[in-house]
Amino acid sequence: MLEEFKDKKILILGFGREGQDNFLFLRRLFPKKTLGVADRLKIRGRWRKVKNAEFHCGESYLTSLKDYKVIIKSPGIPFKIITPFLTKKQIVTTQTEIFLKNCPGQVVGVTGTKGKSTTATLIHEILKKGGVKSQLVGNIGRPSLSLLFQAKPQSVYVYELSSHQLYNLKKSPQIAVLLNIYPEHLDYYRSFSEYVMTKANITKYQTKKDYLVFNSRDPLVSKIARQSKAKKIPVQGKYYNLDKQAARRVGEIFKISPQIISKAIAEFKFLPHRLEFVGKFRGVEFYNDSLSTIPQTTMEALDHLGDRVHTLILGGYDRGLDFKKLGQRINKSKIKTLILFPNTGQRILAQVKSRSIKHFFVSNMKKAIEIAYQQTAKGKICLLSPASPSFGLFRDYEERGNLFKKFVKMLK
Repeated sequence: MLEEFKDKKILILGFGREGQDNFLFLRRLFPKKTLGVADRLKIRGRWRKVKNAEFHCGESYLTSLKDYKVIIKSPGIPFKIITPFLTKKQIVTTQTEIFLKNCPGQVVGVTGTKGKSTTATLIHEILKKGGVKSQLVGNIGRPSLSLLFQAKPQSVYVYELSSHQLYNLKKSPQIAVLLNIYPEHLDYYRSFSEYVMTKANITKYQTKKDYLVFNSRDPLVSKIARQSKAKKIPVQGKYYNLDKQAARRVGEIFKISPQIISKAIAEFKFLPHRLEFVGKFRGVEFYNDSLSTIPQTTMEALDHLGDRVHTLILGGYDRGLDFKKLGQRINKSKIKTLILFPNTGQRILAQVKSRSIKHFFVSNMKKAIEIAYQQTAKGKICLLSPASPSFGLFRDYEERGNLFKKFVKMLK
C-alpha cells in the first residue's frame, strides 16, 4: 500500500481531524519515516511531543510546500491558495483519493450541495438493517484512512463527500449518489463552474460496472449524469423525500428487501440542525434548520412544513447569493414575521414585497427567540432556516442551531 510514497518526502497539509488521521495512517505504514506537517495554527497537546515529525506552523506555513515531493491536502485548504507554492513535479493528493484508490471493498459516495449527510446516514441505516456490514465515513462519519488496515473485499463504506473532498479527485466510488447542485462555497472556488466540475468528480471516473443514483430534476446534475459511463438510476423528490428516494435506490442495488428499506426509512429521524423538531412550547412548534445556508434549502423547508410557518428566522454571513426567488417564495407564504440577522438580513428583506409581514433586526439568538415567542401565534411554527452561512455572529451552523434550541427551551 502506497509503495510509491515510501522513498518520498511527505507533507500533511492541514492538521485538523482528517490531517491527524493521515498522520496516524502514515506513521503506521512508515514507522521510521520523518513526516512533515503544515498548518496555519500552532500544533497543540500530545502532537507536540511526537517523534520523527517536522512542523511548519504560522502565517508562512505554505512556504514549506516546496521542500516535499508528496503533499496530502486537507479539504479545508482551498487549492487556489496553494497553487503559487507548487511545482509541476510535486504530487498533491488527499485522504479521499488515497482511500478510494486503495480500498478493496465497495464505496457508496454521497454528495450534493444539500442533503448529503442525511442521505449518507439513511443509506448506512438501510444497509445495516439489511444485514450489510456498513461503515459511515467522511464528513458525517469517521476519517477514512486508518480503516484501510482492516478493509476487506466484502467491506462496504458509505462515504459522505463534500465538494472540497472531491476536488481534483482521480478516482470515483463504485456507487455514486448525486443529489443537487446550488451556488455555495463561492469564496473557496475560482468560479461556480469550477464548483460544478468538482461535484462531477463523484462519477467522472466510474465505469460501466458502476452505479450513479442522481436527481433527474436538477438540470446541472442531469447534465453530469448524461456524461457518466455508469448505470444510471434517476430519482426525484423534494427536500427529505429526495434523500429517502436516493437511499432507497442504493438499498435496492444491494438487493435489500422493500420491507426492510421502508422500515428503516420510517424509523429514521432527522439529523440535528436539519429541519430538526425542537418541541412545542407555549403552543408554538419550533424547528431548527440551521444547516440551511443557501436560499434554496430555506424554500424547500417552507414547502415541507407548509402554511403553518408563522415566524421565519433568516440571515447570516454574506457570500453574495441571490435572494430574489426566496423573497418571491416568502411573498406567497402565510408568514407573518421575519426575524433577521446581519449581514444578509437586509438583502433578504429587500426582496420581500408583502406589506403584511412584520420584520425585526437582531444581532443575537436570545433576542430572536424573545421576539419569536411574542409574535408567533399558538398552533403555528417558528422556523430557523437562515438561507445564509453562520460565520460572523456564530462559530458555525452547529453553534447557531444549538443556541436556537437552548433559548427556545430556556425562555419557554
